[in-house]
Amino acid sequence: MRTRFILSETWTSLKRNVPMIISVMLVTFISFVFIGASALLQVQVNKAKGDWYSKVEVVVYLCPDGSSQAATCAAGKAPTQQEIVELQDFIHQELRDNVSKITYVSRDDFYKNTFLKKYPDGKYQGRTLTAADMQDSLQLKLKDPTKYKMVSEVLSGKTGVESVVDQKQIFDPVFAVLNKATVVTVALAAVMVVVAILLTGTTIRMSAASRKNETEIMRLVGASNWTIQLPFIFEGLFASLVGSLLASGALAAIVQLFITDGIAQSVSWIPFVTQGTVWLISPALVLGAMLLSIIASVVSLHRYLKA
Repeated sequence: MRTRFILSETWTSLKRNVPMIISVMLVTFISFVFIGASALLQVQVNKAKGDWYSKVEVVVYLCPDGSSQAATCAAGKAPTQQEIVELQDFIHQELRDNVSKITYVSRDDFYKNTFLKKYPDGKYQGRTLTAADMQDSLQLKLKDPTKYKMVSEVLSGKTGVESVVDQKQIFDPVFAVLNKATVVTVALAAVMVVVAILLTGTTIRMSAASRKNETEIMRLVGASNWTIQLPFIFEGLFASLVGSLLASGALAAIVQLFITDGIAQSVSWIPFVTQGTVWLISPALVLGAMLLSIIASVVSLHRYLKA
């Protein structure tokens, strides 16, 4: 009997407050689109970072023949094959916990397989270069890309090494920008969540005020506070549920339209978020919206019923 009464009161409240319910739905929708977008953006950053960092290498450029600005190349000659082998042995011994693989790239291989692919005519900055203008290098695959500085410190002052370059440094500025974008979306989402909580609380309080006589009668006949509050709480839950489901659907549509059917078709070297990612975070969005609605409703009704 009590359950039927509570459901009946909830349905009555929903019919009476359609405009306010719609406004709560819309605010919840907008708020959780921002929250979902910030979550998807951070997942995208982590996916790209994990994929790219697993591929990046530390490149140890060996001294070229001729003059070089590096003090370790004062001899003016490129390392001999024996010296290169000794350097590889040194890396195996001193950096075995950090380096998983060493690949030697001769100047000829670099010229044929890398330089000419980028500059087919062999011209660079107005000069026509040959293999003799290139330099040997060692490509180091790290077990942990974040340990680049340790590898760099060990090798930078080594005789025969001109410079140590970490490809990870190329991507870090990109990730920094994406992380800042995530912070902005999180800040906007936080503001919208506060707005949603305030609007939900206000809506529930106004709904209760419009039925003040009924709540007073319920008190007189001995109804508990929870029996009085539940219809209004369910009203807020309904609005937040619909709003968060709409937000999840909007995120799925955005991912499908702009990523899956858009940028992912032309850019294949970046792993993108998918529909699976959206459906993975959707339950958290729905549960979060409902939880915030319950908190806003309970706090608002508690203050109202005490007044």
